[in-house]
Amino acid sequence: MTVLRKTLIATAIMSLFSTVSFAEEENSSFIPLSKGVKSIDINLNDENFTLIRNQKVGNLISELYNTTHRGALQPMTIAEGIETVGEVEFIEYMKKAQTDDSIAIIDSRSPGWFARLRIPGAVNVPYTNFKDRDSAVEMMEDEMGVIEKEDGSLDFSNAKTVVLYCNGYWCGQTPSMTKRSKYSLLNMGYPVEKIKYYRGGMQAWTSLGLTVIGTGK
Repeated sequence: MTVLRKTLIATAIMSLFSTVSFAEEENSSFIPLSKGVKSIDINLNDENFTLIRNQKVGNLISELYNTTHRGALQPMTIAEGIETVGEVEFIEYMKKAQTDDSIAIIDSRSPGWFARLRIPGAVNVPYTNFKDRDSAVEMMEDEMGVIEKEDGSLDFSNAKTVVLYCNGYWCGQTPSMTKRSKYSLLNMGYPVEKIKYYRGGMQAWTSLGLTVIGTGK
């Protein structure tokens, strides 16, 4: 068999598989979370829910996020060493957090935002609590596995991997809690490799029709 003939056969086979894969995806009867996955049942922080994208044709996102009149965009990397994650990675952390206490899914928005609409299973740790040392330490002890020693120093040896989100690409609440406020996580010594930033936040989450809790008003 000549090299040319082998090449033509291989190309034809690859084309066939590509066509079948494309056809299967196009004929899918549901809107997937990821390829072939319609929904995931999750039990996280005493909440049982099914993570799924809204399947209703014509569904619109919450009025909280249906405007483009927003602030300046946050950079993709808010600090060196902090990993920025997308929806698929965020969901993987949610799945792992069900059985892994070293992972915390954290909503860094103010309580009012959290009450109106949020990602299920997330814990509210408001960025405003990092404007003074006492409340910052209390939050890190309660939700992030940090220990304050008798001499006032902080022990980060059991610090959790925190996966943080706020309102979206333009929202400054997670960046403030992470690095900008005087008592931010990084300024207090939190291990940079244990901080994950879901930059898309609620803006991206709702635009994809993913499961939320709250009225959105």
